[in-house]
Amino acid sequence: MVKLKNMLNRFITKVLITFILFCSAFVTSIEAVTFKIASYNVENLFDLKKDGTEYSTYIPDSPSGWNRMMLDKKTSNLARVIKGLNAEVVALQEIESKKALILLVKKLKSNAVNYPYYKITTAKPTAVKCAIISKFPIINKKEIEVDDDSARNILKITLNIKGAPFIIFVNHWKSKRGPESCRIKYAKALKKEIDKLPDDSDFILTGDFNSGYNEYKTIKYSNRLNDTRGITGINHILMTIKGSKMVNEDFLIKQKGNEYLYNLWLELGKGKRWSYLFFGKKRSLDNMIISKGLYDNKGISYVDNSFGRFSPEYLFYKKGIYRWQISKKGKGRHLGKGYSDHLPIFALFSTK
Repeated sequence: MVKLKNMLNRFITKVLITFILFCSAFVTSIEAVTFKIASYNVENLFDLKKDGTEYSTYIPDSPSGWNRMMLDKKTSNLARVIKGLNAEVVALQEIESKKALILLVKKLKSNAVNYPYYKITTAKPTAVKCAIISKFPIINKKEIEVDDDSARNILKITLNIKGAPFIIFVNHWKSKRGPESCRIKYAKALKKEIDKLPDDSDFILTGDFNSGYNEYKTIKYSNRLNDTRGITGINHILMTIKGSKMVNEDFLIKQKGNEYLYNLWLELGKGKRWSYLFFGKKRSLDNMIISKGLYDNKGISYVDNSFGRFSPEYLFYKKGIYRWQISKKGKGRHLGKGYSDHLPIFALFSTK
């Protein structure tokens, strides 16, 4: 009788353990989430308050015609793109102010797309700024200052993804109207902040770097840009190259620390590595660069080969990107048509 009782107890115990493991797996599968991160330079979303830092064509109620009707059209067009992206988090560049950001968030909500969490850089009165909108809670915001009075601050955001922290650095580096030494300053400020993080941190760098993924190759052909003897911010300072080769996934994972980073443009064929057209030439100014921690199967993970650019037909016009239209080659009146001169980029991540 005692032996039978012991056998029954062991059987019940095994059943209970199996049941608990099954429930744990079931609960984990429910709680696990796959989500999309996107980045979009919206090409100058200004509000209607005159601050004195506006570009001349965006001074409210001036001869350029930047007024309430044009602002409403611009936010409506951007909302169409962002809704189509269907991303849980969108890093934004070229937003003038928190007021302009809120107008965009409200327009999205009126189109049945709700981003309850949002932040924008505010510490420096630049004409346009970096921002982010999110469906996940933002648990920390920091602005990274660049050693240049006119430089836009880098936005560092920490999200709570179902209990796992995820860091996003939103960038908008100096345009190529300036030489590479200008962009090196952004890269150094960013690298300094990255080096403070633990080696297993889950983070991405994204935004408009005004640098191609392989800038170290193309800069050799421009004496105007190359004032750094071929050293580039995006490749040499951020360590997306090793020697003369781009860092690939295999090298990223095998490195001991978190010194090197991986640019997701490498996941697409060379002909698809672009999000911007400069006089018909394809450029990869918008980038998404990721850390080793996104491959360690802890916290957040990158979904392999999920990177892409958002390119529906309506974002193109006359063989070019359908940018926001201003007459007289951008020096006249707003026409209320178009979107942005950049295409959005995106990638998938998961807590699985």
